[in-house]
Amino acid sequence: MLCTKVVEGGSSLPWHSSRAVGGEGAHSRRPRPVRVLGMGGPRTTLSVFLIFVPVYLHGVLSQEAGPAVQRKPFFERLRRLEEQFRRLQEVTLTHLRGLASNYNLSYDIDTRFQSLALETQAVALAVNRSQAAVQGDLSHLKTWVQKSQRRSRKLDSRLLALDSALSDRDRQLAQAGKEREAQGDGLAGLGLALRALQDTVAGLTHLVQSQGARLAALEGRLQVAGPGAVAPGPTSALPPPPPLPLPQLGLPSPGSPKLQRGGQALRAPPEPGDPPQDFAGRLQGTREPPGPGSRRTRPPERPGEACNVGPVLVFPNASTQNVAFLSPGFPAGLRALSVCSWVRVASGHLGTLLSYATEENDNKLVLHGRDSLVPGSVHFVIGDPAFRELPLQPLLDGRWHHVCVIWTSTLGRYRLHIDRRLVATGSRFREGYEIPPGGSLVLGQEQDSVGGGFDSSEAFVGSVAGLAIWDRALVPGEVASLATGRGLPPGAILTLDDAHRVGGFVQRVNCSCLALCP
Repeated sequence: MLCTKVVEGGSSLPWHSSRAVGGEGAHSRRPRPVRVLGMGGPRTTLSVFLIFVPVYLHGVLSQEAGPAVQRKPFFERLRRLEEQFRRLQEVTLTHLRGLASNYNLSYDIDTRFQSLALETQAVALAVNRSQAAVQGDLSHLKTWVQKSQRRSRKLDSRLLALDSALSDRDRQLAQAGKEREAQGDGLAGLGLALRALQDTVAGLTHLVQSQGARLAALEGRLQVAGPGAVAPGPTSALPPPPPLPLPQLGLPSPGSPKLQRGGQALRAPPEPGDPPQDFAGRLQGTREPPGPGSRRTRPPERPGEACNVGPVLVFPNASTQNVAFLSPGFPAGLRALSVCSWVRVASGHLGTLLSYATEENDNKLVLHGRDSLVPGSVHFVIGDPAFRELPLQPLLDGRWHHVCVIWTSTLGRYRLHIDRRLVATGSRFREGYEIPPGGSLVLGQEQDSVGGGFDSSEAFVGSVAGLAIWDRALVPGEVASLATGRGLPPGAILTLDDAHRVGGFVQRVNCSCLALCP
């Protein structure tokens, strides 16, 4: 007998009734798994079962009525069928619960994956921000380290230059000590010569006295011989006393080393017809013609009274933005240089007046000052690390002063003039050196790189007027003309009119006279 099991979804599964009845095999064997297509619960399965039972009973009753003995196995099979259906229902319910739990687990996994993805994105964004911040800090640290290295190299080079300058000064002091010893030896020899001269004078005095006694004796003889009789040439007959040699009198000879060491020689006595002379050998009653140093000049003007000096740049504070650029810079290499300007300092120290930097060296030409140096001192740098320290203490009184710094590669000579007076000079400073063209020239700041790298401790605070630069060494007369406002010497290659870029709080003003400038 073939029965058909109808399930939800319209599909059916055939199975033989012999497997459901008779023997112990029906109880030991589980029914073939039924493929469940729908996702309904136990109520849907019960409705399907209620439809299936009437159909099945109607089919059984429509058959021929069998003996009464066969009805009992039918109910037994029906009971077994109900048990199998109940088991099927339990298995289906367990399977559906497993599917539901798996669905919930998969949903939770998706949610967790989404939260993990969001957390991963947030972590990646934080890592990127941290990496950017670390890179910025590293770049700032690298810049600071490079600047520190450049400053350390500058300090090392300046220390080396200072060491060499101290060595030169020590050698000069040793040479001066030797010269003083030589002068002491010469003075000692001169003292011996003076003592010998005194002995000679004493001998000559004794000789004169003896000659005077002989003359008195001769006069007495003449008076005894007769008052009117005069012997022919009695005095001329007397031979003059023989001159005593200088070594016998105790004096050194004219060519002796003593007189040469003393640097003096005995002058010959003047002839009777010669005009009288003073101790310096000049004629008495005459006036020496005026020389270049004795020429009379008009009284010098006081500092700050010059007029018509051109524009004035005012640097009000020590900001690193206060800078003035002179362009186009040096047109050619410089083997001589003159920098002159009117300067008024408004702080207790001198900052950097001028700085010229190239790609090769950021200190090709610097008038460098900072708050850590001796007040009023400036380092005159040409081709770092060589420099000379210039004394500019008179500029700290807050008034206008005229300053000229002059250098030439010939013998490395340099001069510093303040208000026309020569304050400092020297030689062998960058002898034979040439300042190259093509760099950046600024006023008021010291460059650690071309056009930048400024430091507020090196800034200039004050006013600058009438600045000009020449590619030659000015003579003292030209410096005096500048300091008295009598005109600009020809050939200036740069002036304050070339300051086209003025930054920060720097002010450009025009004053008829320096005394009227703010």
